[in-house]
Amino acid sequence: MSRTAAAARRRLRSPETRAAALAAALPTAAYCLASAFHGTYPFGGRSRAVGDLGDRFVPFHAHLWDLQHGTATGDLLFNWNSGYGSPFLADFLAYLANPFSWLVGLFPRAAVNLPVFLVTLLSIGLASALMTVFLGRLHPGPPWLRALLAAGYGGCAWVLEDGAPAPMWMWGLVSLPLVCLAFDRCLAERRWAAGTLLVAAAWAGNLHTGTMAVLGAGLVLLTRVFLARTTVRARLRVLGRSAAMAATGALLAAPVIVVGYQAGKEAQPARVAHYAGAPGVAEYLAQLLPGGRPDHPLPNVFVGVPALLLVASLPFNRRVRVRERAAWYLLLAAVAASFTWTPAIMLWHGLALPNGSPYRAAFVLSGMLVIAAWVSLAHRPDAFALLGGAGLVALVALSARGQHSVGSATWVLAAAGAALVAGAFLAVRRRPDDPAVRRIVGAALAAGVLAGSVYAAYRAAVLRDGPPAPRTVTTAGARPLAAYGLIRRADDWPGSRTDPGPHEFTGNDPLLLGGEGGAYDSAHVPAVTAQLLHDLGAGWTLSGRHTLSPADPVGRALFGVTTYLDPAPGGFAAGRATAAPLVTVHPASRPGTSSVWARQESLLGTAVYEVPKLAPAAGPAPTLHGTSGWSIPATPEGGAGTVFAGVCTPGSTAYFYGPWFAGTVAGLGTAFESQGLQPATAMPVRELGTVPADGAVRLLLRAGSAAQVPVQPVGCLAPGALDAALGRLRGAVSVRAGGHGIEAVLPPGSAGTALVSVPAVRGWRCSVDGRAEAPPTPLLGMVSLPLGAGATRLSCTYRTPGLDTGLAVGGAALAVLAGAAVAGRVRVRPGPGLRPPAGRAEESRATFRAEDGPCPEEER
Repeated sequence: MSRTAAAARRRLRSPETRAAALAAALPTAAYCLASAFHGTYPFGGRSRAVGDLGDRFVPFHAHLWDLQHGTATGDLLFNWNSGYGSPFLADFLAYLANPFSWLVGLFPRAAVNLPVFLVTLLSIGLASALMTVFLGRLHPGPPWLRALLAAGYGGCAWVLEDGAPAPMWMWGLVSLPLVCLAFDRCLAERRWAAGTLLVAAAWAGNLHTGTMAVLGAGLVLLTRVFLARTTVRARLRVLGRSAAMAATGALLAAPVIVVGYQAGKEAQPARVAHYAGAPGVAEYLAQLLPGGRPDHPLPNVFVGVPALLLVASLPFNRRVRVRERAAWYLLLAAVAASFTWTPAIMLWHGLALPNGSPYRAAFVLSGMLVIAAWVSLAHRPDAFALLGGAGLVALVALSARGQHSVGSATWVLAAAGAALVAGAFLAVRRRPDDPAVRRIVGAALAAGVLAGSVYAAYRAAVLRDGPPAPRTVTTAGARPLAAYGLIRRADDWPGSRTDPGPHEFTGNDPLLLGGEGGAYDSAHVPAVTAQLLHDLGAGWTLSGRHTLSPADPVGRALFGVTTYLDPAPGGFAAGRATAAPLVTVHPASRPGTSSVWARQESLLGTAVYEVPKLAPAAGPAPTLHGTSGWSIPATPEGGAGTVFAGVCTPGSTAYFYGPWFAGTVAGLGTAFESQGLQPATAMPVRELGTVPADGAVRLLLRAGSAAQVPVQPVGCLAPGALDAALGRLRGAVSVRAGGHGIEAVLPPGSAGTALVSVPAVRGWRCSVDGRAEAPPTPLLGMVSLPLGAGATRLSCTYRTPGLDTGLAVGGAALAVLAGAAVAGRVRVRPGPGLRPPAGRAEESRATFRAEDGPCPEEER
């Protein structure tokens, strides 16, 4: 290539680079400025979605920091910290696969919340830059105008309301223009292999939003192919290449897809989701307008007033073919309607109706609005088109008046945006050849877009978080850091467990603070783990997708917890307890399952509880339903509640277990509120108090509505009984735990059953004395192995279900891709693709234009 040609290419690329940088800078600056004005992290002490160590997803990034720096007890396959041992790869792929998440390793662990904030910020910038590039592939036009529209996509309402609280979803914002660019390569019939890698990146970065992005990009492609001035054969060829690209990209991402699918099958079921029904037309239209926030879930699709005016101007823009105007509006209407139809909602969300907002795919519609706005702007709308668009926006605003998300700010922002666009139009029309005017207009439009984005982001934060807090950085992170240091100093893994419970900074304290606890908050909590902890008296929330650690001494002992955190004045203190070794040997026996007390004793190997036979003694009479438990009637207003009476050994400690009971529990000098709600919230075993000298145990239950407790809700633990039972246990001589495996040397002559205090999730394979590996035999949900006679050693290794299959499929797809890349290099000339007619000036750098309207001066 000659120097002249190289220089020409650099000049051609330079405006594109500057435009992409402008598109990235505007929404990221707006997001930061809004956070600073509102006083949210990292510009103040207020906590927002990714603002502090209390966020749900920050602990996952803290764990990623540990993995990067070699301080984690597990690895990418297994997480020893949470749920007393849980699979981790599916969680990594769901919560940490956004490439920007890896930046966490560059920061101190104490500042882990900052890189989580940057995940959102950098995703906004990259998505905006890519959208700028794609708009240029769609239609030629001034790069800086494309940048202003793309900035509206990066700062759309979906980002502010849905994306920012879940940084892993932000990769979907990037994926939509990324996959659109990949499919654009199919339109030119070139670089198929490179485009396939882009599709695979969308799937791999976040399977949830990647599915939405690929589907949305496919709809954009179908529209472009429909609008192409070419033969049916050429259209079918492009569609075939695109389908092959999407399929191969999905196969390349097979490890992500298969592992995620298998983990979903093994996970604790979520509560059944129900779609409340389609919103009203006025409610939906109101989401196109600035300045508000709905009071219930709705598609968040606002992309800025300039983009909205241009979308509205498209039907009136006579420089755009009628066929094209109709096609883009039909696409917008079809996608908007699909968000309100249950089968389509399930399709957008991977064939499952989501818990929470059913409109998580709204960023796809936001991107399509920006695309439609550019179609109109690239064809230079005249005064008629802009006036028609302003009138249409006015009709939308009037129809949406009175909605919760429409307020005084809506009218101010809409009027200001319309005035800005009108002023820019008039200035350029009067002096079209004056570079100074164009620079001033460009600066004014950029300032207007920035100001509008700042206000939209600020308003969203205010409506979500309440009045602004004083803009001073608090010391809210001091307590978690102190707890982290305490856990690190006490950690004795795998000799025993150090549990950061029962307090909660987050739902994932073991990931945030270290140690090996029972708490775990994830969509992939294995059902085996949730059920095991529930059966042994630990609590849960979110229908078992957030497990908690046991807080009673026997429950802690069964999981080898010798150190745990207890609240203390000014912070926390390390509580100490005796516990069973991680691996123990028991005689073969049949476990008891009649009550939580029997299940705990079965795993302990010794009876330690005295279970009183309770009888109704006063108050509204309960009803006994066999082994199902007692039905407790609602306590009348002013009534004393239902009283049970029983007898235990004086001096023993009584515990209560009523996982689904909602009401007041009192007895032996203790009273507390129980908030059980089947199946969402299960309450743990709670201490009542010391049994008095007469041995009488009286339990008072006051229920606001009819409730239920087990048939044996009280167990009494005699002093020293647990220590004596633990002293009789035969523990392993030594235990060694690796990233996703565990080995133990057993006492000489071990026979019967070896019990490993780890949930028996699918994927474990164990061997005794070097014999062939086999899945363990679960004992009440815990890993156990028959030893035979005279065993001396055992080892267990965890293998992620679906990973081998996914890697095999991905490897085959990679081989296909490599072959296609080689074949593409040796091919003499590419196919014609869907290009403009030969001889057009822009043909050398255009892949496909849906309609070649008048080309602005900057692109000639």
